[in-house]
Amino acid sequence: MPTQQHPTVRLADLTDDFAAAPYPAFTALRARGPVHHVRFPTGEESWLVVGHAEVRAAFADPRLRNDVRHSADFEDDGLYAVGRNMLQVDPPDHTRLRVLVAREFTARRVRALRPRVQEAADALLDAMAADGRADLVAAYAYPLPLTIICDLLGVPDADRTAFRAWSMSVVALDDAERSAEASREMAAYLAGLAEEKRRQRDAAESDLLHALVRAHDGDGDGGSDRDDRLTPEELLGMAFLLLVAGHETTVNLISNAVHLLLSHPAQLAALRAEPDLLEGAVEEALRFESPVPAGTYRYSVEPVDLGGVRIPAGARVVLSIAAANRDPARFPDPDRFDIRRDPATTRAHLAFGHGLHHCLGAPLARLEASLALRLLLDRFPGLALDGDFTPTWRVSLMRGLDEVRVRW
Repeated sequence: MPTQQHPTVRLADLTDDFAAAPYPAFTALRARGPVHHVRFPTGEESWLVVGHAEVRAAFADPRLRNDVRHSADFEDDGLYAVGRNMLQVDPPDHTRLRVLVAREFTARRVRALRPRVQEAADALLDAMAADGRADLVAAYAYPLPLTIICDLLGVPDADRTAFRAWSMSVVALDDAERSAEASREMAAYLAGLAEEKRRQRDAAESDLLHALVRAHDGDGDGGSDRDDRLTPEELLGMAFLLLVAGHETTVNLISNAVHLLLSHPAQLAALRAEPDLLEGAVEEALRFESPVPAGTYRYSVEPVDLGGVRIPAGARVVLSIAAANRDPARFPDPDRFDIRRDPATTRAHLAFGHGLHHCLGAPLARLEASLALRLLLDRFPGLALDGDFTPTWRVSLMRGLDEVRVRW
């Protein structure tokens, strides 16, 4: 029988630095149960789900909605970063929005991008080669996925450098004022770019943002039916989501994977000796240091019994992907980084979510990370962490390193 009372747990009491090292807190919580009411170091309170089975079930539970308007303390629509996007709405709106872009991320479309990804990666490695050392984030992990998603969306080359600063600020947790300012700046830029695409409607080349503009105007595949068209807010939200989610997450996947391999010499040696382990290395990096540590907020539309706990209606629920991916009930010896894990076990990770909101960009992220790692390791056989490099983790909605200093 689910319990009606559940004490609030302060996560700051469970680890010295939750942003840098959340895993001790997750381990302590799982020992008490899979679901808890917690206070984050930021002061916010939520229901936190830390068990793998419970997180997976919650992702697919229709009583846990993504739209903030289901929150008990909802007051206005001001909690969307830039517009309304797929991660912040529920069916039928979610279904309508997802269909608009799903065809751009099919396995066939992603395979067709492979030569472009390799070309961009090779160019970045050429630029790095002469120096003998680099910050891998700035020189490689950041510009590679940004180049590809900007190519897909049709963002001009000259405008791309602004997106790194904007996206990092939008997802940051330590400067709310700067985050809001970056959201406004990005919204203004995207609105202007969408208008430019509208003026170029008859251009020979058509990109994904062109397609979104056509969907907004009602002359795309959806026809003129108002129900099939994007609202102005949805147009901005979709462009924002694709840009930020399309590169910020993969930046972290590549840099986290490289850091893990260089920090575990035996694993790196195994990968160099057996290149076929590359897929397993990417999947293990996704499990061990998930680039997105938690799903977007869910809101309970009615009381939900989960993991022996009753979550009340209108509650905010956080599904901890990072905790679920270190659950010993699903992954043996979960705090060990092991690229030789059984692929069937490793792929049970929830780094890309589960259910209706499973990440559309997962095939592209896997392609970019696999190619990035293979080309990097082939180019620099002596790759290692530079000197006394100590990793620092950004205070962010994402799980990413400020830098990864390497030498070769």
